[in-house]
Amino acid sequence: MVINHNVSFRRRVLFLNCLAVQSNKVLYLKYYLDSHSNMSYYTDAGGVINMSENKITSDLLRGHTDTMILRLLSEADRYGYEIVKLIAERSDGEYELKEATMYSSVRRLEADGDIEWYWGDESQGGRRKYFRITEKGKAAYARNKSNWEYAKRVLENLL
Repeated sequence: MVINHNVSFRRRVLFLNCLAVQSNKVLYLKYYLDSHSNMSYYTDAGGVINMSENKITSDLLRGHTDTMILRLLSEADRYGYEIVKLIAERSDGEYELKEATMYSSVRRLEADGDIEWYWGDESQGGRRKYFRITEKGKAAYARNKSNWEYAKRVLENLL
């Protein structure tokens, strides 16, 4: 396996520490670290998978933005930029939520009664608008997550 220098160190370590299994067969991974090449590995079926071609498109996550926001708010109250920043961090930079998309979701969640907001007491800088999840939002998050897990199982059987 040849590692791309553009791929984060954390992702390289996680990838190298994972055991790749496909159809109950261990993919024979041969690795070589070279900071100036593309990250790829060879499968036992003779195929080559170029990891730099793997991308999370907005189409894959469309419809799940509300659930991602509800997940973050179930952990703690958060302000808008913090939500955007956390989604980028937790996806290891693979997915970046645009602020406009985040605020559209927040307005929708607020209209549905899933979240509410309040002004924070910032001692320095401007006041921030914080969002918190409601009981209705917690139920919506649990329902959406359950639906996602079901869809994931179905897709794993199909792909």
